[in-house]
Amino acid sequence: MAEEQLPLRAIRARVRASRGLTTMIIALAAVLLAGLLFAPSSVSWGALQGALPFAAVLAIVALGQTLVVMQGGIDLSVAGAISLGVVIVSHEAYGDNARLLPAIALALLAAVLAGVLNGILVALLRMNAIVATLGTNALLYAVVLGISGGTPRQTTSLMAHIAGGTLLGVPNSIYVAVVVLVVVTLIVKRTVSGRRFEAVGANPRAARIVNINVQRHVAMAYVGAQVLYWVGAVLLAGIINKPSAFQGDTYLLSSVAAVVLGGTSLLGGRGYLVESALAALFLTQLEQLVLALGASYAVQTLTQAVAFAVGVALYTIPWSELRALVRRRRTRSAET
Repeated sequence: MAEEQLPLRAIRARVRASRGLTTMIIALAAVLLAGLLFAPSSVSWGALQGALPFAAVLAIVALGQTLVVMQGGIDLSVAGAISLGVVIVSHEAYGDNARLLPAIALALLAAVLAGVLNGILVALLRMNAIVATLGTNALLYAVVLGISGGTPRQTTSLMAHIAGGTLLGVPNSIYVAVVVLVVVTLIVKRTVSGRRFEAVGANPRAARIVNINVQRHVAMAYVGAQVLYWVGAVLLAGIINKPSAFQGDTYLLSSVAAVVLGGTSLLGGRGYLVESALAALFLTQLEQLVLALGASYAVQTLTQAVAFAVGVALYTIPWSELRALVRRRRTRSAET
C-alpha cells in the first residue's frame, strides 16, 4: 500500500508545482498585458528599471518566508528584520565606505541572532509561530529605534553603486536575486539535508520515526529566513538613497502573499521556490499598475490582500472535490 502511495504523492507534487508555475506565468503575463492596455507608463523601460530592484528584494525575502512556511510556520518578524538590517548598514557606515563591510557583517550577526531566537521559541519551546515571531519583531524594532532614533540616513556611495547600479542595462539586484534563488533551490532540492528539510515540513511525526532531528530543521528554517532577509536589507540600503527606519513594513504581507501565490502550502511540506520568486515579480508589477492608475496607498494594500486571498483559494480549497459534489447533486436533481 505504501509503495503504491509513494508514486501517487510524487505525481500530485509535480502537478501542484506545474500548476503553480503555470499560474504565475499566466498571472505575470496578464498584469503586463493590463499595463500595456490601461497604463502603458507602468511597463515602460524606465518604470521596469525602477521596479525590478524592488522585485528582486521581495523575491529574496519571499524565499526566506518560504523556508519557514515549508515547516508549517510563519515569520512575522520579517518587517523588523529588514528594517534593522537597513538601519545598521545605513547608520553604522554613514558616509564612510571603509565602514561598509563591518556594518554589513554586524547586520548579518543581528540577523543570525534573530533567527536563533525565533528557532528557540518555536522549535524548542514550542511557542506558536505567530506569537513568537511577533515578539521578536517588537524586539527588533526596539533595537531599530535605539540605533536610529527613527531618523533616516543616506546610504554610502559604494553601496549605492553596487546595489543600485546596473550591468548591461539590468539592475545588479536582479543578478543577486537569481544567484540567491539558484543557491537556495540547489540546497533545498538537491542535497540530502534539503530533502530531509522538506520531509520534516511534510510529516514531522514520520521524520521523527526515521531519526531526523525535527527541532533542528525547524530552527534552521528561521535562521535561514533571517539570513535571506539580511540579503534583502543590504540591497535595500543601497537601492534607496535615504532608507527610512521602518523600511521593512511593506514586506510583511507581500512576502506571505508571494509564498501563497507561488503554491507553497501554509500547512507545510514541499516549497515552490521559483514560483515564490515569480510571485514576487507579479506582485511588484501589480503594485506598479495600481500606482500608475492613480490609486491610493490604501488601494495598493487592499490589492495585495486580495492577491493573498486568491492564492489561498487557489491552492487550499479542494476545487476538484467541489466540482464532483456539484455534479453529484445535479445528477440527483435530474433523477428526481
